[in-house]
Amino acid sequence: MCTNLHRPFRRWRDKAVSSRRFAIVGGGMLGMTLAHRLAQAGEAVTLFEAAPNLGGLASAWHLGDVVWDRHYHVTLLSDTALRSLLRDLGLEPELRWVNTKTGFYTDGRLYSLSNVAEFAGFPPLGVVDKARLAATILHAARLRDWQQLEEISVSDWLIRLSGKRTFEKIWLPLLRAKLGENYRHTSAAFIWAVISRMYAARRTGLKKEMFGYVPGGYARVLDRFEQVLRAEGVRVETAQPIDTIGSHPDGGVRISFRSGRYECFDRVVVTAPAPIAAAMCSELNPSEMAQLRGIRYQGIVCASLLLRRPLSGFYVTNITDAWVPFTAVVEMSALVDRRHFGGNSLVYVPKYLPSDDPAFAVPDEQIEAGFVEALERMYPGFSRDDILCFRVSRARYVLPISTLGYSKRLPPIATSVPGLFAVNSAHIVNGTLNVNETVALANATAPQLLAACADERRTRVPA
Repeated sequence: MCTNLHRPFRRWRDKAVSSRRFAIVGGGMLGMTLAHRLAQAGEAVTLFEAAPNLGGLASAWHLGDVVWDRHYHVTLLSDTALRSLLRDLGLEPELRWVNTKTGFYTDGRLYSLSNVAEFAGFPPLGVVDKARLAATILHAARLRDWQQLEEISVSDWLIRLSGKRTFEKIWLPLLRAKLGENYRHTSAAFIWAVISRMYAARRTGLKKEMFGYVPGGYARVLDRFEQVLRAEGVRVETAQPIDTIGSHPDGGVRISFRSGRYECFDRVVVTAPAPIAAAMCSELNPSEMAQLRGIRYQGIVCASLLLRRPLSGFYVTNITDAWVPFTAVVEMSALVDRRHFGGNSLVYVPKYLPSDDPAFAVPDEQIEAGFVEALERMYPGFSRDDILCFRVSRARYVLPISTLGYSKRLPPIATSVPGLFAVNSAHIVNGTLNVNETVALANATAPQLLAACADERRTRVPA
């Protein structure tokens, strides 16, 4: 325990607060769900977030008069962890389910790939190529031993199953769109996780792509979540950027804020991305530092466009043509009732980049010019005059890359600093990054934290 309050109060009252049981650093969906689970177990919890609002990558923003998600999110019928959390928040019954369509842009043309008949007539692939592609997807969906796939490169695995032509025509452009040249270091476990999630959604949805959303988007989810946390006794502190986290001479873990104050806690759980966690926690041993800094990330530059009219009616359009400067087109208004957007259409155009890519410094105006020009070329009916609002979001640490032997090189959640834990999206080892997997990670981590508390109590109190 920190004992700074045993000293004269006047001297310390602006500097520190008495020790508390748990502090969660990072108010994204992982940190919020951890705070929720720990509070449900009767623990005293404080949640710190550097930004003015909770939510992290799930946060919302304004597009003119419209408030919606800063990045694109969707709920699948198979997202049991997320749906359970929404049930806790009283929002699960309000989920709206929609049968969506999928587009594919290749060789300068837009195709619909929303059912078996359209797949069978897909011109870029021959009959044998289509059969091998379908067999690859079915094989991946049925695999359960994902750990063996961590030892195989994604390109070798896909070429072996789908053939070289299908790999070069379909898989490679999609891998490069999401991973850039990091695909060369990525294991087959990555594509297995992607296929498994989407196949599970279709299986649960009776072979249809039934996707869901909460009316009001994540702005509404996060607002309700914060209300629930405060009602559970969680102390929520936003706009609290942290400088360092480390042990205190009198025991416990000390959080030093950039404002100059500090607080002490029995246990601190850092949910920031691995490189940020390493920078905050300078007392970690060299092995832990190397493991955290060794995790590769893809970041994202994501533009949100509020348009007067829809583009295509496809929820997601996958893109294989290399000249297109973004990864995909996500037409949220093909899923969400346009009344939520004032009768307009909301479209996301993301571009995934390595976390150190110079493109993160490209001005918004330059991004807008390139993206809009590409959209005009892809959609003849689209005009820049249709744009009511264009905003760009940047995040450097979004998608941890599932490299060869990935799970064996991850640092443990319990660190070498007593009372300090570090968990983030890099610890999603058998799935791909999305809100459901993030919630599931929090659900799996909370019992570990509580077990560590129980072990500590047993060592303090003789049997």
